Amino acid sequence: MPNVADTPIVPEDLAAPDATDLGLGSGPPVPPEHRVYFYAPDDWEQFILEWAYSLHSGYVQVKRIGGSGDQGIDIAGFLSPNDFEGEWDCYQAKHYAEALTPATAYAEILKMFGHVAKQHYTMPRKYYFVAPRGAGPTLNRLISHPAEFKTKFLAAIADGTALAKTLDVHDLTAVRKLAATTDFAIFTATQLTELLSDHAQTRYHAFRFGTVLPQRAPVDPPPTDFESSEARYIEELLRVYREATGSVDLNIETLQAHADHLAHFRRQRRAFYSAEALRMYARDSVPPGTFDRLVDHLHDGVIEVAEANYPNGRERLTAVLTQATNVQLDSQRLVEITGPEDRRGVCHHLANMDRMKWVR
Repeated sequence: MPNVADTPIVPEDLAAPDATDLGLGSGPPVPPEHRVYFYAPDDWEQFILEWAYSLHSGYVQVKRIGGSGDQGIDIAGFLSPNDFEGEWDCYQAKHYAEALTPATAYAEILKMFGHVAKQHYTMPRKYYFVAPRGAGPTLNRLISHPAEFKTKFLAAIADGTALAKTLDVHDLTAVRKLAATTDFAIFTATQLTELLSDHAQTRYHAFRFGTVLPQRAPVDPPPTDFESSEARYIEELLRVYREATGSVDLNIETLQAHADHLAHFRRQRRAFYSAEALRMYARDSVPPGTFDRLVDHLHDGVIEVAEANYPNGRERLTAVLTQATNVQLDSQRLVEITGPEDRRGVCHHLANMDRMKWVR
């Protein structure tokens, strides 16, 4: 039964879904549409959060509200910094064994209208019912006919009905007035096939359902001009070449006179940008933090080699780059699309972050 509380909602900020517990995608070959049927309600809400967060770029922020005192909102997508005082969309996640019925919808709509009437939040722009088995035929038909849906809802909260008895006279009057002036076209039901099709385009899908990672595009050559973001690792390479040549003033321009070092430098720059392309791929294709964990894992795999004694920086660099190609990365999902050049490039990313130095 809906229970309209008097306490305004205070949402918990959530910048992005936490993907640390999604696993490595090595589960049994169970189709995604079957897996979601066995989700706990919390897992279902997390799945809906991933879908809403990743696909609706018009949102300023997406928050998961579900839980005790959620006031009828599981996931909220905000279109302005004003949160519930501005324009927003409501996602009502219902993990039921059966398709949603009008009775289920009426109870949730009543709860939402009650909180809007109490000015706990503004009327949502859109209200989505999201359930594994979707809306049943009767509810789907009503959603397709907003005027009839409104009439049926008002009848469901008429005097003497079970829903009407859950509110006092004052609140019931406010809800009826609000419902009568609301366009019921705001209500819709999202079907599972649509959810999964959209979710498959997100950075969470392969991790959650154990599918293959999206194909990675070919790596472009490094830009002709040097970027400020390259400054640290390039300086570390120049220190290697200065040590080898004995020229303390050697720079990128004078490096042109040293064919062997120039060829080496060009290879390292290609490797850096290969790893940079991997980082950008990870930003769009896998959960947040995945690339950072790969970098940390490679760092752990080469640091002992890097801290050994060498006669010069070139030998230290060579030893680290060789070790990087041999580090076991089986626990890192990105290993599927990570090549030797990416691994060597990550070493230069570490140098760029001052986590690796070649000349001691």
